[in-house]
Amino acid sequence: MGPRPMLVLIGLLALSLNLRGPLSAYPPLLGDVREGLGLAAGTAGAVQTGAILAMAVGSLVGARIGAALGSTRALGASVGLVALGSALRGVPATVPLALGTILIGLGIGISGVLLTSVVKDRLADRAAAVSGAYVVAMMAGSTIVSAVAVPLAVGLGGWSFSLAIWAVPALVAVAVWSVIMRGDPPARAQVPTRLPWRDRFARLASTYQAGVSLTVYGSLTWIAATYVDRGWSPASAGLLIAVWSIAQLPAALVMPWLAERTGRIRPWALVVAACTVVGVLGMILWPEPPLVDAWVWAALIGFACGAGFPLNLGVIAWLAPDAQAAAATSGMALGVGYTVAGIGPLLMGVLVDLTEGYAAALCVLLGAAGLQLVATLAMGDVRRPSPADPVPTR
Repeated sequence: MGPRPMLVLIGLLALSLNLRGPLSAYPPLLGDVREGLGLAAGTAGAVQTGAILAMAVGSLVGARIGAALGSTRALGASVGLVALGSALRGVPATVPLALGTILIGLGIGISGVLLTSVVKDRLADRAAAVSGAYVVAMMAGSTIVSAVAVPLAVGLGGWSFSLAIWAVPALVAVAVWSVIMRGDPPARAQVPTRLPWRDRFARLASTYQAGVSLTVYGSLTWIAATYVDRGWSPASAGLLIAVWSIAQLPAALVMPWLAERTGRIRPWALVVAACTVVGVLGMILWPEPPLVDAWVWAALIGFACGAGFPLNLGVIAWLAPDAQAAAATSGMALGVGYTVAGIGPLLMGVLVDLTEGYAAALCVLLGAAGLQLVATLAMGDVRRPSPADPVPTR
C-alpha cells in the first residue's frame, strides 16, 4: 500500500516549488553576471535560451526515464538534477554557468512530464485541480526567488552564491519526497511508451500547449518593452509584469477547480483563449484606456497564461489510459510547447525590428490564442470520465 494521497500532494508541492525558481534567479542578476564574466548580451541571453531548449529535450525523454526508473523515483532524481545544476552555477565562470543552467532545464523538463504521470497514477480523481495546485507552487517559487535574488547576491557576497543557494531547497524537497515515498512498492522497469506522434489527441494537446507556451514566454519578454516604447519608465513597465504574474495565481487554481466541478474542459479553455485575445487586442487598439490603463490588459493575458497550463495537463490526465500514456502524451505536449517557447520570442523580436513597432509582434500572441482555440474546438467537449467508464483506447 502506497502513501496517502494528501502526503503525495504535499510531496508534489514541495518538489514543484523548485521547478521555476532557479531559472528565475538569473534575469535579475544578468547585469552582474555580464560584468563579472565579461559576457556580451547575446551570450548572456543564450544561457537562458539554452535552458528552455533543454526543458524541451527533458520533456521529450521524460517518459522513457520514468519507464526505466519508475515515475516516483525518476521525479525525485530529476529535481536532484535541478539541485546539481544550481550548485554548479556557484562556480563564477561561463562554462559552469551554462552547464548548470542546462542541467536545471533538463531537470525541469523531465519533472513536468513525471508530475503528470504521478498525478494520473496517484491523484487521478482530482487531476486538473492538483495540476493547478502544483503550477501555483511553481509560480510561488519563481516569484520568491526573483524577488530575493539581488538581495541575496549582496548579502552572500556575489551573484554566483545567489544562484547556487537554490540547490538547498531542491535537496530538501527531494529528501521530503523520498521520505513520503519510502513505503511505496519498488517500481518495475517498463517498456518505454513511444511519444504518440500519430495520436490525434496527443497532437491536439501539443498544439494547445504550443499556444500556451508561446503566450507565456512571448508576453513575458515583450509586454514591458511595448510600454517602454510608448514612453513608460522601465520601472512602471516592470509593474505590468508583476500584475501579469499575480493574475496567474488565481487562474491556475480557479479554472482547474471549475473544470473539476463541472467535469468539462472546453468552456473554460474557451474563456482562456478569449482572455488572451481581448488582452492583446486591447494593447494593440486601445493601449491606455482611461481609469484602468494597461493593467487590465496585462491581467487578462496573465490570467490566460496561468490557466492554460494546468487545464491542458488536467485533460491529459483525464483521458490517458494509464500513467505511462499520460507521461508520453504530456512529454510530447511539453516538448513541443517549450520548443515553440524558445523560438516565439525571437520571432517577435524580428518583427519588432522589421516593422519598427510592436503591433505585428503582439499579433503573434493572437496566433498563439488561435492555436489554443483550434485545439479546443477540435477536441470537442471533453468530459471527465467517471470511475465506472471503460478505460479509453485510441
